[in-house]
Amino acid sequence: MPAKKLTPEQGAALRRIPAIEQLLSREPFLSMQEQYSRELITEALRTVAAEIRRQILDGAKIVEPPDEAAYAALARAELESLTAPALRPIVNVTGTITHTNLGRSLLSASASESIAQAAANYVNLEYDLDTGARGHRDRMTEPLLQRLTGCEASTIVNNNAAAVLLALNTLARGKEVIVSRGELIEIGGAFRIPDVMEASGAILREVGTTNRTHLRDYENAINENTALLLKVHPSNYKVVGFASTPTMEEITELGGRHGIPTMEDLGSGSLIDLTRYGLPYEPIVRERISAGVNVVTFSGDKLLGGAQAGIIVGRLDAIEKIRKNPLMRALRVGKLTIAAIEATLRLYLNEKGLTEKLPMLQCYTRSIAELREVAEKLANHLRQIFGDAIQVTVEESAAQIGSGSLPVDTLPSLAISLDSPQISAEALAAHFRSQPIPVIGRVQDERLRLDVRTVFEEESVWIVEVAKCVMEKRQAELNYST
Repeated sequence: MPAKKLTPEQGAALRRIPAIEQLLSREPFLSMQEQYSRELITEALRTVAAEIRRQILDGAKIVEPPDEAAYAALARAELESLTAPALRPIVNVTGTITHTNLGRSLLSASASESIAQAAANYVNLEYDLDTGARGHRDRMTEPLLQRLTGCEASTIVNNNAAAVLLALNTLARGKEVIVSRGELIEIGGAFRIPDVMEASGAILREVGTTNRTHLRDYENAINENTALLLKVHPSNYKVVGFASTPTMEEITELGGRHGIPTMEDLGSGSLIDLTRYGLPYEPIVRERISAGVNVVTFSGDKLLGGAQAGIIVGRLDAIEKIRKNPLMRALRVGKLTIAAIEATLRLYLNEKGLTEKLPMLQCYTRSIAELREVAEKLANHLRQIFGDAIQVTVEESAAQIGSGSLPVDTLPSLAISLDSPQISAEALAAHFRSQPIPVIGRVQDERLRLDVRTVFEEESVWIVEVAKCVMEKRQAELNYST
């Protein structure tokens, strides 16, 4: 198809676009070179020029190239866009507290400080300060995990999926692993236990049925090629009604009688009894170690409240084998993750005041009275901003504890509901998402809902500022349309 012929006006407008080299020699752009490299400024100017050309060629009316000051402003905006961080702070008012898509757990102040210190300094990651010889990074966290779980040894990898993969590859590669059919779970990101087992080189031997598995099913499946008895905690669903499965103690006793090691993937895992804080029961790692399980894996974030990691604890012989696996080097964590996990584990040494120290536990345990005070105060601010344009009400809500961490359990909460006859809930949600600090809510029943269980003073300030921007943008749209 032949190119569209330029009009004389378009040709003249294109010729008025200044050359990039010419611009770079002028004052506004010379000043920019104090902050940005010449190469980056050139790239920004090329992007701006390309957009001006597009407008001239595609526009219904001739677009005049901007003057030098406007050109400089466009270039600076492009430079700021190019150098802006991809990860941005947001306000999570979705009603899911530990949200996988939004970065999961918020770290404690001590964990954040520990990361900053490790990032800015050399550290004794693999250096023994007593002997002056090479050390091992597991020694940073192992004494704490021994004390908190009762394990003999431990190691840390980059997430719990990696922990399961590494343990299975080490202990059961080329051999059978017996697991209940009801525990062949899939969690977020298409993480499937059968797929992980296949990738590890282990052979899946499923027993029982989806809702009922008996101890005899495990025993009948044991043969000369059995390497491991595996139990997987179904952290993202529940089977209720006519359902049963052997306890970990029963499986461990069976493994002991046959000389077969046992392993449990606890998923989220918990170091403390959550029922003391009014939360649903979740298996405690120490209980599993006490039951004699050879290897236990669980997440470093989610219920623990640390950085994303996979923690492997258990007997010394099993952990030593895992450490020697060549995959360990590919899956191990760096100093920043270790700094965060170590600082988080230290908080668990003294459970007193833990709800104030761990942000996630604080979110889980806030009272309805506290949430109502937050919701009503914030709602009043929003009513003043939105006026008659958006109706603001406070309603009862149910907050989800988290993605992969008690996801089927909810906590009573409160949400601010935004409803407008002039703008759809989806459009309103998009306005809130598009701000410098995005506010991510939940669209439900054709209204935008902002659950306040994860809202503290700082988040309230951000929401108010975002609401002002949303209203200004909406008013500008209305003025433009008229």
